[in-house]
Amino acid sequence: MNRHLLYAALDAAERGWAVLPLRPGDKRPALHGEDVCPGIGDCAGGHRKWEERATIDPGRIRRAWGDLPFNVGIATGPSGLVVVDLDMPKRKSSTDTPNGVTTFTALCERAGQTVPTTRTVRTASGGVHLYFTAPPGVRLGNTAGRLGKRIDTRAWGGYVVAPGSITPTGAYAVVSDVPPAPLPDWLCARLTGRQASRALIAPSSVRASSYAAAGLNAETASVRQAPEGERNATLLRAARALGRFIAWGDLPREQVEEALQWAGEQAGLSPRSCEATIRSGLNWSIARNQQRRAA
Repeated sequence: MNRHLLYAALDAAERGWAVLPLRPGDKRPALHGEDVCPGIGDCAGGHRKWEERATIDPGRIRRAWGDLPFNVGIATGPSGLVVVDLDMPKRKSSTDTPNGVTTFTALCERAGQTVPTTRTVRTASGGVHLYFTAPPGVRLGNTAGRLGKRIDTRAWGGYVVAPGSITPTGAYAVVSDVPPAPLPDWLCARLTGRQASRALIAPSSVRASSYAAAGLNAETASVRQAPEGERNATLLRAARALGRFIAWGDLPREQVEEALQWAGEQAGLSPRSCEATIRSGLNWSIARNQQRRAA
């Protein structure tokens, strides 16, 4: 088992893809978190997250996979990859619920495009990973459901389980071993269009005070950059902080909800989770800030 997984890690590294160990039989990183960081080795100068520690160094890979049957993760951002993840419906879903492949095929048809031919990996649950090379000059993050139901993407801040890895539900296996194609322009546009429109928000564009606009930009940035394990709490704090501007008439609620929704999805949260957290935080704040406090 160890040898098989070691070869899977080395194979990815030979392709220039940075790898990280995942827990044996699992999809979660095997590396320590910041709260238990020993401050030695790679972290001697301060804690380094899994994305920073992912490597293509064969020596480090041989040492990491030498003793335990770690599954293999590919850090998509450092590897110059964008992976489109086409999920299967949950087990309790209706039998006629479309899967990610069906939704993606329909998306391509509506765009007047053929389904791209690229490296394809079957996931343990029966879903599909489509590998693409990242477009030059564009730093894409993760998305959840932006392209359609059961379609996620992984880029900077994300990773995918590499073929050869095994979980209790099955194995990850290559279906089409062709080189990753460049991310199609039309897909890139769909992933960057909302990002560009929701990036920095000028006061004039939302008829808000410079203070309110600066607050909106700062809070959305904090959500996007929130570390794993703190994303939902950060989103809730941001919604509570921004609700006062809605209550005071400085920002329209729709604009705040849209900006926070985008930031939360960029951080890797699901659309449904974002919506619930934002609604709760804004309602809480608006109820407590009906009157503007004196400066």
